[in-house]
Amino acid sequence: MTIQVPKSLRLLLTVALALASGMPQALAQGVYPARPVRIIVPTSPPGGADVVARLIAQPLSERLGQQVVVENRAGASTMIGGELAAKAPADGYTLLMGISTLAINPATFKKVPYDALRDFVPITHAVKQTLMLVAHPSFPAKTVKELITIAKTRPGDVVYSSPGFGTNPQMAMELFLYMTGTRMLHVPYRGGGESIIAAASGHVSVTAASMLGAYPQVRAGRLRALGVTSATRVPKAPEVPTIAEAGVPDYEALQWYGLLAPAGTPKEIIARLNKEAVAILRSAEVTGRLANDGGIVVASTPEEFAAYLRAETEKWAKVVKAAGIQPQ
Repeated sequence: MTIQVPKSLRLLLTVALALASGMPQALAQGVYPARPVRIIVPTSPPGGADVVARLIAQPLSERLGQQVVVENRAGASTMIGGELAAKAPADGYTLLMGISTLAINPATFKKVPYDALRDFVPITHAVKQTLMLVAHPSFPAKTVKELITIAKTRPGDVVYSSPGFGTNPQMAMELFLYMTGTRMLHVPYRGGGESIIAAASGHVSVTAASMLGAYPQVRAGRLRALGVTSATRVPKAPEVPTIAEAGVPDYEALQWYGLLAPAGTPKEIIARLNKEAVAILRSAEVTGRLANDGGIVVASTPEEFAAYLRAETEKWAKVVKAAGIQPQ
């Protein structure tokens, strides 16, 4: 016996089945994250960007309920990793642990494969990292003022090292020269480690380097600390004055790290990531760990980070132009 199903009922059943079959996909699309998230770090470990990314990644995995993977893509003054992140789908599954070079590279390189202000949407300005101005013990300057006097007396004779062209330590030194009206000879090395070794061995007179790398050399007596580049003294080295209080008013040059996503990433995802990242950064464990290495937790809103990135880009463009640095 064949049961005749009314046409109207058949239509309703068809619609119901279609909705039911599409429901899992619709639900998956509406829940973020539905799969692992990666944070691209444009430097090699164990640099500051890598440290900050990993401090965030583990607790973020727990908060999101999905694994958050840190992926190092170093090279070309952080532009390899930056380009990879900029061209990733704007779906919240690829993030960038941005570094100061996002604001510096437009002024120091003729061609940058992305526009940091256009191709990324900020999530949070995570951390500022203090640098330390140090000198070899044989160098006669024991203070920032004495360094300025020597540099003015012997313009171009004082030699400083950096981890490479366009890096934050080089820009910190160039800002120092610009604000003090002095000249020194720049010798770039292949990375922060080599730059610090050059100063500790006396191959160069001074350098600016991360607290993490420089302060152990200071404690060992292989380098002399002249000042820190932050606006306030660092708890880890309270005896070292800021460069501003030591003779260069208003001086501040920090390495910074911030979380960004490709432009076009949905606002709801940005808001969720900001909420979780800020909570992690403000935790006592993370704040304490970073403070020991001269790190200052910022944990900003996306809007505050956007304004900071714009201001930093304008600042370093002026410094590069005033210093006469030719873009490569």
